[in-house]
Amino acid sequence: MTTGAAETDTQASSVADSSNITPSSLEKTLTEKLNASHVDIEDMSGGCGQAFQAMIVSPQFEKKNSLARHRLVNSALKEEIAAIHAWTPKCFTPEEWEKRQAQ
Repeated sequence: MTTGAAETDTQASSVADSSNITPSSLEKTLTEKLNASHVDIEDMSGGCGQAFQAMIVSPQFEKKNSLARHRLVNSALKEEIAAIHAWTPKCFTPEEWEKRQAQ
């Protein structure tokens, strides 16, 4: 079965190296495709571009449950996600983000 994702860490590393996936490239794509008002990407892999954690705030998440939000993000980053080892998005609406920041 072919999913488009890298099957081994070595393969993922090779794909990530050749595709130049960086926190800033992920942030740019999410901002453009999801009209995100806030995107914070953290490289959890120590700089090799294999594991990222993201905080994403977008009005497109309104009235969507967590699964639908993740699907929206994964769709926007389909090619990038296929090239990395680990991806953890945390998705918030602008209202949810404001409440979180106020706490």
